[in-house]
Amino acid sequence: MKKKTTKVRMTNDAMVIIDRLTGNDPVRRAGIADQWINLEIAQLVYDVRKQAGLTQAQLARKVGTTQSVISRLEDSDYGAQSLTMLRRIARALELYLRISFQPLPKKKRKRA
Repeated sequence: MKKKTTKVRMTNDAMVIIDRLTGNDPVRRAGIADQWINLEIAQLVYDVRKQAGLTQAQLARKVGTTQSVISRLEDSDYGAQSLTMLRRIARALELYLRISFQPLPKKKRKRA
């Protein structure tokens, strides 16, 4: 008898790949969720700075900090962003900072 093999469909969807790698390991999933937030914040800071047509040094002057602080905020590995600093950036660029909680996709929710 031949063994049944399941085909794994090829994908370039990062979330599908992450799901395959982490399985149901809650520790891995939590770590990935934390890193995802760091990536989103870094990308948002970069995007608003670029949209304003500013260099890191120019944004730093507007915010009242140094270029290296802005550089760290744009680095997804940094992980120590503060709400205070994000507010300062928003104010300096005349933007509104909005933060929200979002539900997990249904298949990932834990039952209480």
